Amino acid sequence: MLFIILDWAYVIFTTYCLGIGFSCFCGRVLGYRLRGGAGVLMAGLVMATVYAQIFSLFGGVGMAANVLLLVCCAVLILFFHRQMTDFLLEQLRYKKAYTLAAVLVLLLVWAYFTSRGYMMYDSDLYHAQSIRWIEEYGVVKGLGLLHGRFAYNSSFLSLCAFYSMKWLCSQSLHAMSGYFAFLLSLAVLPVGKCVKRRRLLWSDYPRIAAAYYLTMICDEVVSPATDYPIMCTVFFIVICWLEQLENKEQNRAPYCLLCVAGVYAITLKLTAGLILILLAKPALILIKEKRGKEIAVYLTSGLLVAAPWIIRTFLISGYLFYPLAALDLFDVDWKMSAAYISVDAAQIKTWGRALYNSALVDLPVTEWFPNWFGTTLSRTEKILIIADFASLCLAAAGTVVCIIKKAWKHLDELLVLATVGASYLYWQLSAPLLRYGYAYVLLLASLTAGWILKRLSWNRLVVACLAIVSCYKGFMLADYAWGVRGFPYYITQQEYGSYEVVEKTLGDLTVYVAAQGDQTGYEYFPSIPVLTYDFELRGESFEEGFRRID
Repeated sequence: MLFIILDWAYVIFTTYCLGIGFSCFCGRVLGYRLRGGAGVLMAGLVMATVYAQIFSLFGGVGMAANVLLLVCCAVLILFFHRQMTDFLLEQLRYKKAYTLAAVLVLLLVWAYFTSRGYMMYDSDLYHAQSIRWIEEYGVVKGLGLLHGRFAYNSSFLSLCAFYSMKWLCSQSLHAMSGYFAFLLSLAVLPVGKCVKRRRLLWSDYPRIAAAYYLTMICDEVVSPATDYPIMCTVFFIVICWLEQLENKEQNRAPYCLLCVAGVYAITLKLTAGLILILLAKPALILIKEKRGKEIAVYLTSGLLVAAPWIIRTFLISGYLFYPLAALDLFDVDWKMSAAYISVDAAQIKTWGRALYNSALVDLPVTEWFPNWFGTTLSRTEKILIIADFASLCLAAAGTVVCIIKKAWKHLDELLVLATVGASYLYWQLSAPLLRYGYAYVLLLASLTAGWILKRLSWNRLVVACLAIVSCYKGFMLADYAWGVRGFPYYITQQEYGSYEVVEKTLGDLTVYVAAQGDQTGYEYFPSIPVLTYDFELRGESFEEGFRRID
């Protein structure tokens, strides 16, 4: 736990420097500066992720990468130390003492949860090994041939490798899932103002949904799984977007920057692509006002965020976007076979639909949905899915009414509902494993409920229900925290799982293969579930990568 707190202190320092530097750039170029500590830290986190990926293109992401970033931070402090000091003092000056205390408590609580808990299956299957490959080599051509799961290139894993501090600590820390949860909890904190206000704003409803989600993952953020950061980021974007609408923000810059954050979300997980439906609002404004310079700035920013992730995906798999085999633009010797990708994509969908047979990928939704709904969901989850279908109908009806009445003032609200609704439908009809789309499930129901309830005088009832659920969830969290108090992770962090492996040869090099099952953890490197021998080394070392044998 102590190691995690120290690691997060370093994360906060570096991302704060990067975030303020970016804010100053926006101020000079766009006439807008970031507001709020959570927004600055998130902007810095995006930049740190991009930096880690760029560095991985040239070598292992370890001490050298951190030293270079510290040099960059020193330069930023030299040029922007006044802005950094002023922003920090402003945040401290206008925050109540109990708010600052709540932030500190949240940091300690999430550090405690991140130090111990359930290590998700996929983390010992491939997340741990993916992070170690980035730590040791950066990016390796054809790595997807060694283990197909490595081709699921998430920018989050590069960020994990960068802040793992393996070169400094006695272990490779995996603390960034918990940090994303901590950042989201900062965005949730303002929901407490509803007590003084005696009513809920529309942005409070996704905050409540986010708080509920955070209670669901507190026992799993020890795992560097990619599902948690993408869900937290989607929540963060929607909450910030609604805040801008409620503040009647006329400046187009914050909306554009949130769309750039949407591009970042896609690099975390490709399935988040529909979040960019939000782009319609700032795009129409910029085009209408012929803001060519600003359009160029935002397009360049989005490209800079996406480019290193796309390059990494290409080098690992031979495709720009994995597992989209249709975008086969390059003929390289490390390219994974289209047949394998097709089966892999089918397995993802059928697994999410509780079919567990890739041959059933084309089964109509009317046939697989009843079994999925009846066998994979808890009672609460079933209620949420039913609420989502009702929300889709209500949102569609509301849209029709707005069009008939020409109530164009509600277009901003409808855009948010359309974005969340489309994201939910894509998840539901593709691979509806709940951890892949919990944010969409909760956001659609909560936003629709808020859209309706804010027009009714039911604030007291809603707040009362919220208080009851909060007490219940608080009790559950306290019970879990008390139950794991005996684990000896108050200094260090719980390690990855340990598994038995056997040695295999690949050329003159050694590869470790799982003796049983398919999990191998972090310790033995490089390790994979099975060695197929349908590929070979491109040279004499792992650094030169792998190529397919036709």
